[in-house]
Amino acid sequence: MRTLKLTVAYDGTNYVGWQRQLNGPSIQQAVEEAFLPLAGGARPPVVAGAGRTDAGVHAMAQVASVNVEFALATDAIRRALNVRLPYDIRVLSVEDAPLGFHARFQAKGKTYRYRIVTTEVMSPFDRLYAWHAPERRDVDAMQRATEFFAGRHDFASFHSGEGLMNGTVRVLDSVRCAVVPGGLVIDVVGDGFLRHMVRTIVGTLMDVGAGQRAPGSIPDIIARRDRRAAGPTVPACGLTLVSVRY
Repeated sequence: MRTLKLTVAYDGTNYVGWQRQLNGPSIQQAVEEAFLPLAGGARPPVVAGAGRTDAGVHAMAQVASVNVEFALATDAIRRALNVRLPYDIRVLSVEDAPLGFHARFQAKGKTYRYRIVTTEVMSPFDRLYAWHAPERRDVDAMQRATEFFAGRHDFASFHSGEGLMNGTVRVLDSVRCAVVPGGLVIDVVGDGFLRHMVRTIVGTLMDVGAGQRAPGSIPDIIARRDRRAAGPTVPACGLTLVSVRY
């Protein structure tokens, strides 16, 4: 038995997310099925991802772990997987990891990036990887608002879904809003994320930029622990998992 650590990049447009689901194809399913001929059994091995990215969300460097019993070299495994995977999923690297390494449970933090195109006309080449929001925003106000997210908080107001076994408290290292040519980039770094949490943080910041909320309203939104208190959940296409920290 050996444990492998995979780094995977994917365009999430045509998938229901990382995790296997009954309502459509997932990244996890595609990677596991690519392993099947290598494993030589009736069932593919279970590939665990560091983050359960939602439908339409992309990844530059998702990390995954899998236990296997074959002795192929890691470079040969990478090549074999990419031959069998669709072109919108690529295994960037395969490494031997300590036996028992788990990509999700041992992750210390993740960085997500949300891209917003603010030009009047959006390039068709950006349409799958950014949200088009050309309305004028007060970026200074948005940047002041980002300061209130850092730290350990109950982010129930930014969670779309039912209650969780491990609660809704998370630690954010930082939220940064930067102006880039043609738009904005919002980076969110933290120890873990709730369903739609990053996209709701971005939606709330965009409300601040539109003058619908004050920058100083963020602590009250957090304290209310009510999804109705926060802003909208922005489209999935603009969100990318950039990196995972161990």
